[in-house]
Amino acid sequence: MRPAGTRVFQGLALSLRYCMETEVHVYAFSVAANVLLSFFPFLIVMLSVTRAILGERIATVALDLALKDYFPDTFEQFLYRNLPRTGPVQLVSILLLLFTANGVFEPLEVALNRIWGIKKNRSFFRNQLISLGLIFACGSLGMISLALTALNQQSLAMPAVPSGMLPPMAVTASAQMATAMALFFFKLAAIPVSITVLFLIYRYLPNGRPPLGRVVPAAILVGLLMELLKYVNTLIWPNFQQKIAREYGVFQYSVTLILLSFVASMVVLAGAEWSARGHSIEEPQTGV
Repeated sequence: MRPAGTRVFQGLALSLRYCMETEVHVYAFSVAANVLLSFFPFLIVMLSVTRAILGERIATVALDLALKDYFPDTFEQFLYRNLPRTGPVQLVSILLLLFTANGVFEPLEVALNRIWGIKKNRSFFRNQLISLGLIFACGSLGMISLALTALNQQSLAMPAVPSGMLPPMAVTASAQMATAMALFFFKLAAIPVSITVLFLIYRYLPNGRPPLGRVVPAAILVGLLMELLKYVNTLIWPNFQQKIAREYGVFQYSVTLILLSFVASMVVLAGAEWSARGHSIEEPQTGV
């Protein structure tokens, strides 16, 4: 039997070889382009719905924490400044989100079908139905995570002693502690949400039913790896952001989102390839 270290190294080498395939890059860039189209409408819908349920202040604070957790500082500030602060739920944004987000799942389905050895893709209509279900499921999970963060932030922001009776430094320290605790709580909630979203994509997006024993470990591993990539991004991004700003000018934020989405798509596809390695699904499911 080969040593565990050798098996891990060979597994990583196979994943790296898969990521170097031209076809995989086509899928990842296609997903990234559709993320660029759907991301801002998604934020508007999330903010509008959360504001309607929890109120303006709590919704704004919760979304600010979410943006700080997922994106570099300059990009987070750009998104935060340009989001609408008032108004009801944006119907146009919802329609635009449904139309563009479906495009994210089309190349993902084709890629997952190839990974699992499924030769037939769904029809366009059936893909739209599955994509619509995944959009509502993933959006609901995101809303739950955001709502829990908002409620947690609200509870931490209610001091036992009136703020006027505390010295200014104590009020500042209390606010910083509340923000840190809220961000920590969001991270705890975001990890299982990310794992659940990945499970739904791995399990139900292919035109077949991959085994649970292979899908669940891949969803957990990729979910934890995505969380790790957030910290790597925090370390390397400041210097890289300067180059992007110099080379792309006014398009720097669009390029930032495409690059981040491309890397995330590659990780998701590599996780799917790892889960399907040595296994294939020959016959696709016929039902939706």
